[in-house]
Amino acid sequence: MGKLNSNRNNFSVVSIDKIDTPEGMPGDDWYHYTIGEGNSKIEGLRPGTLKKVTEHVNEYCAELNDRIGRGGSTYAPRAKQNKQ
Repeated sequence: MGKLNSNRNNFSVVSIDKIDTPEGMPGDDWYHYTIGEGNSKIEGLRPGTLKKVTEHVNEYCAELNDRIGRGGSTYAPRAKQNKQ
């Protein structure tokens, strides 16, 4: 996928690239993603289709930006889903 445009002062997707399956992990479809904001960079690995990984990474960016918008920390853990 390569580089994407980044909005200043907001986390956005920098890249999503297909990689070889990490050692010891199941599956064939793995991606390395990078999210960035200024000098901050978050990298991760995720299995799935490019479409599903892209959806996940975009949701992750939206959550980070929402936390920042509310004055929260990007280092705080994500809220856990209520179990019913």
